[in-house]
Amino acid sequence: MGDEGARAAGRPAVAGKRPLRRDAEENRRRVLQAGREVFAARGLQATLNDVAHHAGLGVGTVYRKFADKQALAAAVFGEELDEIAALARQAQDDADAFAALADFLERALAKASVNRGLRELMRQGTAEDTDLARTRAEITAHCAALVERARRQGALRAGVTAADITPIAAMIDAVMPLPGEPGAEPWRRYLTIVLDGLRARPRQRHLPPGQPRAQAPED
Repeated sequence: MGDEGARAAGRPAVAGKRPLRRDAEENRRRVLQAGREVFAARGLQATLNDVAHHAGLGVGTVYRKFADKQALAAAVFGEELDEIAALARQAQDDADAFAALADFLERALAKASVNRGLRELMRQGTAEDTDLARTRAEITAHCAALVERARRQGALRAGVTAADITPIAAMIDAVMPLPGEPGAEPWRRYLTIVLDGLRARPRQRHLPPGQPRAQAPED
């Protein structure tokens, strides 16, 4: 029945459709928020059933919004990485590149410290989702720019490169407790020690190579 037929029958032509669209968008936001909270607390092993239960929705509703867990995780962590990328962009505005790099690392690691799923994602060598990979590449590029600028300013220890930042973050991740575990935040102590070691000082020892030598191909 067209719009004219609907009006002739005494029913509004469009009014019945808009609430459905609003409900659908609201449900999608509920699923995304539940996904953020569930993945943060339980990590990537959480299921869509877990997310649906947390959202107070049927699992069928979740599947209508996201085809599988990977699709939901891509949406959830896309938002998480976008927030970290925004921190990295903001760091470019600081005139003191070393201070900006240190502040960015602390803020980014603070976000990861309360998000088990994000930590697990960042431990992976690559992101399967194209958008996630693009955002991770943007974060890496901003870090590289800060490292290069800190070197030009004479604040960074000789021999430190942008390739050192990811292993440093991984080392700090190793001393982080899981979200919800009692106790202090020892990672902040060790990050302070690491950052202090990155500063340029007179008579510092030369850094040993950070990458293994390439092996000769086998015959």
